[in-house]
Amino acid sequence: MATRTDGGGRMSAEQRRASVLAAAVEEFAHGGLAGTSTESIAERAGISQPYLFRLYPTKKALFLAVIDDVFRRTATHFERAAGELTGEAALDAMKESYQELLADPTYLLNQLQAYSGCYDPEVQVTTRSGFHLLWDTVNRITGLSNDEIRLFFAYGMLFNIIAAMDLAVLNEEWAQMVCTAAPPGSAASARKPSTPEPSTLEPPTP
Repeated sequence: MATRTDGGGRMSAEQRRASVLAAAVEEFAHGGLAGTSTESIAERAGISQPYLFRLYPTKKALFLAVIDDVFRRTATHFERAAGELTGEAALDAMKESYQELLADPTYLLNQLQAYSGCYDPEVQVTTRSGFHLLWDTVNRITGLSNDEIRLFFAYGMLFNIIAAMDLAVLNEEWAQMVCTAAPPGSAASARKPSTPEPSTLEPPTP
C-alpha cells in the first residue's frame, strides 16, 4: 500500500488523495465512468479498494474529481499563458498555449470523457461548472465580446476533434482542409514536415 513518500516519510491524506486522483486520470481517460473499475485505479495507485473508498466514497465521486481537475488545469494554463496580456493578445496567447495541453493524450481523452458522460446528471452538472469556469476565465482575462469568446471556444472544440483523430498527419485533402480551418500556428493546424500543403486550399478570411 502506498503510504510513504519517496523521502521515506508517511504520506498525508492530501498526498494520498492526489496519488489516487493521478491514477484515476490515467484509467478514466480510456474507460470513462462506465468502463473503468475502481480495482484498476486502486492497483495503479498501489492501494487497496477499501482504502480508495476511504478517500473517495464512490467511483462517480472520483470521476467528478477528475473532470474538475481537467477544467481547472485548463483555466490555470490559460491564466499563465496570458500573463499580463489582455484583449486579442491574451486570446492569441491562450490559443497558442492550448497545443501544450493537447500534447498530452490523457488530458484530451478525459475532457472528451466529461462531455460524453453528460448522460449522467451529476457528470453533466460538474462538466457545466467546469466549462463555466473556462468561460469566465477567458472573459475576465480578455475583456472581449461574447462573439469573439464564442469563436475562441468553437476553435477549441475543433482543435479537440482534430487532435483526437490525429488529422494533421493524414495526407488526404479533406483532412488537411479541416486542419487549415484552424488558425496558423495552432496545435490543430500543425502538420508533419513530410505532408505537402494542399494547393487548392486557401487560408480562412479573418
